[in-house]
Amino acid sequence: MLLEVFLLIIGLVLLIFGGDFLVKGASRIALRFNVSPMVIGLTIVAFGTSAPELLVSLNAAFKEVPDFAMGNVVGSNISNLGLVLGVTCLLGYIPIHKGTAARDWLVAMVSSILLFIFVQDQALEFWEGLILFICLIIYLIVLFIKTRKDKVKLDYTIEPDKDSKFERMKDVFLLALGGVFLYFGSNWFIDGAADIATDFGVSQRIIGLTILAIGTSLPELFTSIIAARKGETDLALGNLLGSNIFNVLSILGITSIIHPLEVNEMIISSDMIWMLGITLCILPLMLLRKRLGTPSGIILLAIYVTYIVVIL
Repeated sequence: MLLEVFLLIIGLVLLIFGGDFLVKGASRIALRFNVSPMVIGLTIVAFGTSAPELLVSLNAAFKEVPDFAMGNVVGSNISNLGLVLGVTCLLGYIPIHKGTAARDWLVAMVSSILLFIFVQDQALEFWEGLILFICLIIYLIVLFIKTRKDKVKLDYTIEPDKDSKFERMKDVFLLALGGVFLYFGSNWFIDGAADIATDFGVSQRIIGLTILAIGTSLPELFTSIIAARKGETDLALGNLLGSNIFNVLSILGITSIIHPLEVNEMIISSDMIWMLGITLCILPLMLLRKRLGTPSGIILLAIYVTYIVVIL
């Protein structure tokens, strides 16, 4: 039992560091080729931060544990808005930007509804994944057009006077190391979770919706807490809605293109309803106030705790 828990934790740690290394190395390499920070933010950073979830879902699909793949995404979307956003609201006020309400929430809601429609036959097929991924590309293009005049500040920069051969090699090494960490991390994370489910007689659906979902949402939780502590919560809601959009359109889109997924009927009839419900709950909270604060945080956390109690 201890070995399985150790494997799960080591896998999660490798996933978190792997995603960070991948984003840092790829972003700095792209900057050297004069790729704009906006494009890097919308592509490399967005895809890179979703890389842990993507590798977990792909590995789950190939290991024939589809409940992990779908449960991971659905559970992550619920925990992003219930747990992560709820905690962030308790730590600091989150302003509501017009673009977030009009664009990001709408896309998050529509993509969730589209997924719900696609899986009614208890499967997510190649052509459905392709449609999801095409929707992602359209969303990114629209996002680029709407925000191309915005100034984007990346966490990773290049100082020309200090950009030595060693620095360039280091970024290539980080990129490669990130890929290796993601590969082994996702394998060990899935294997550990599967063994724990077997040992405790818990369904793969429950493990996917709780342990895997919360585990892969930890980076968002840590980032949001740090941002709230610094008073930098302006982008918190947009980032979390963007993460949910990527989870559906990118992770499930790419996964089902490579390996079609079977979908547990309980995930369709219960968990996806919760995902749609908590996404819908965000709308009145945004419309009634110009910012999200403690009351919103209490409501969102109460919904999340209720959900966890219900599924357990």
